[in-house]
Amino acid sequence: MSDFPFAAIGFDLDGTLLDTFRDLGAAVNHALELGGFDPVPVDSSKDLIGGGAKIMLARAVDQQGGMPEDEFRALYKQMLAYYAEHNADHTRPYPGVEPMLDELAEMGVTMAVVTNKFEEFATQVLTKLGLADRFVAIIGGNSLGKGDDGRYLAKPAPEPVLHAQEVCGSTRFAFVGDSSYDVKAARGAGVPIVVAGYGYCDGDPAGLGGDVVIDSVAGLIPALRAL
Repeated sequence: MSDFPFAAIGFDLDGTLLDTFRDLGAAVNHALELGGFDPVPVDSSKDLIGGGAKIMLARAVDQQGGMPEDEFRALYKQMLAYYAEHNADHTRPYPGVEPMLDELAEMGVTMAVVTNKFEEFATQVLTKLGLADRFVAIIGGNSLGKGDDGRYLAKPAPEPVLHAQEVCGSTRFAFVGDSSYDVKAARGAGVPIVVAGYGYCDGDPAGLGGDVVIDSVAGLIPALRAL
């Protein structure tokens, strides 16, 4: 019997398990070029990732004067089509991710991914990187459908985290993520939250409101033990 305090862990994907900003930035710039906008520095995509691809593109477009909604929808679809073909060109796990997942698995911990990336993209990327079979569920921003307001039930809503906890089958559940979306979702679900301070934090990591901040993947298991 493991003395580890959690039987199940949920992970955000972008900026937590995977360093994805180069591929996401390239997709944004591809769409911007098609729309007649100037490209943005690829590094700037780190600041836009938490809310998902649509928010990333919308902010980039709005910063250059915006465009009509119907034209934006068409441009967004073109961005997704490009990303579908190029979502693992440069994307890699953060250093230490695979040994960390191995160690958790050896302790009998069940793991799930909860991301605002569409489920098909998340599954595709993790499969290409040989990581998909580590998780009992890959829950994307579109996995739970839309709420009464017509928007997808994605983070910062708590439902995706609650669904991950249900699928993992344990109340001894913690969540790991790098953004305010992750913290709000975990708080809403009533589960502990570890902030991945090495990721694409949309604010000072210590100020996001998590239970603990880690500065590397290697710090996760000790941090969870301390919780």
